[in-house]
Amino acid sequence: MKKTEFVGMVAEQAGVTKKEAEHLIDVTFRCLGDVLAEDGRISLHGFGAFECRQRAARETRVPLTDKVVSVPASRVPVFKPSKQLKEKLNQP
Repeated sequence: MKKTEFVGMVAEQAGVTKKEAEHLIDVTFRCLGDVLAEDGRISLHGFGAFECRQRAARETRVPLTDKVVSVPASRVPVFKPSKQLKEKLNQP
C-alpha cells in the first residue's frame, strides 16, 4: 500500500478530508522520529512499541573482494509488535 492509498483509507474511516488526513499522518510520523532521535520509546497499546537501539562498531568481510571493512557504530529504530497485533496477523 502506498502513502496515498493509506491517506485515503484514514480519511474515509476518520470522516475527514484527504488533506487533513495526510497532515495528521505527516505530523504523527515526524513526532515519532523526533522521539526516537532523542533515544525515547513510544508504546502504543494494542499495536506495539518503537525504540532506538545502539549497534556496536564491527568489522565485516565483503564477499566479492574478500576485503575486511569496518562498519561504524550506529543507532537503529526497532519495532516490537504487541501480542494483539501478532494474533490479528495470524488469524486463520
